[in-house]
Amino acid sequence: MVRGIIRGGRGVMRGGIRPPFKKTFVPRHPFDLTLAEVLFPKVSPVVDDAALTSALLKRNQDLSPSPSEQTTIANLVSKVQAVLDNLVVAPGDFSTCQLDEVRQVGSFKKGTLITGNNVAEVVVILKTLPTKEACEALAKKVEAELKNAMKTEVLTKADQLTTTMHDRGFNIANWQAKVCVLIATIPQNIRKLEADIHLDPKAMQAHLAAIRHTRWFEENAHHSSIKVLIRILKDLTTRFDAFSPLSPWMLDLIAHLAIMNNPSRQALPINLAFRRVFQLLSAGLFLPGSAGITDPCEPGHIRVHTAMTLEQQDMCCLTAQTLLRVLAHGGYKHILGLEGNTSIAREMSVWDGVVVSPLEHVYEKPVDKKDGEDEDMEEVENAGVVEDDTMVE
Repeated sequence: MVRGIIRGGRGVMRGGIRPPFKKTFVPRHPFDLTLAEVLFPKVSPVVDDAALTSALLKRNQDLSPSPSEQTTIANLVSKVQAVLDNLVVAPGDFSTCQLDEVRQVGSFKKGTLITGNNVAEVVVILKTLPTKEACEALAKKVEAELKNAMKTEVLTKADQLTTTMHDRGFNIANWQAKVCVLIATIPQNIRKLEADIHLDPKAMQAHLAAIRHTRWFEENAHHSSIKVLIRILKDLTTRFDAFSPLSPWMLDLIAHLAIMNNPSRQALPINLAFRRVFQLLSAGLFLPGSAGITDPCEPGHIRVHTAMTLEQQDMCCLTAQTLLRVLAHGGYKHILGLEGNTSIAREMSVWDGVVVSPLEHVYEKPVDKKDGEDEDMEEVENAGVVEDDTMVE
């Protein structure tokens, strides 16, 4: 023994006292039938999913913007982008703020836009601090440059532009389309922001994250089946309340996982990927203790589903389990919204003599603890937070 420490003793403090045992949190991957298919061979013939595939493609077509909608929003985006790019290169007498970079982000850039929501997002990164006055001055400058550039065009009443301010930037819109200009600043300016003078620092970080998300998507998720699945999942989040906490970034990642993460490393057919999404959510992909999906654009192995509360995670899982049973008995038209309504997730339904009853909640919020203690518990079980990548969706 040397100075109260036994040579060779591991984990022993001075005086021979062992430190208290600390349990290590080890996230687990949920069961995935696609990855374990070799170990679980099918005992019955493969079900013909031609009808499901046809329904999925039809629903995607219904949700996709029409060619005229796409043309209208593309024209507006190109005009706004040209004005902003010109301010980066040649600001002229505009000195209220200095633009560093302009990037398109969000669903329009990714090709996952849904009809009826003709909104494109553009992130403007400022070299200077993003004050509220600078944001308003930039909005007026862009509007003036657009109107000046459109003087030679024959405009109808529907083509008239309107500019509106919001807490993350400003919108440029006409009757058919809208461009949401989101303001950000270079990373070294984030710590200098003051609440009363500048825009919200969290919003700035979210806008910078949106650029990373879009870049990752273009490099890794450009397959057409992924875009089809994302569009269908977005529709589910608007019709089923339990899926509404799933952000567009979460949907991008789970669609990419469902289609590309398989033993063959080839894109799965859309029908199999659609079933796999419900299988993964039902198995607890987005539950506490699950490895979930690690954010590929953030350091620190952040699991994207930890942005949801424990109650939201529970609701997402139990709803997916109910809908998976409906899907297994041929109720895909009700899930896609081609027939029926969303009551199948909340009420008992019968499919060819098989009764499917909604599941009960598992998570119960503790009532004997203070709110602060409960929030601490959620932070321990959900290590990591991710911001949404757009303000519109």
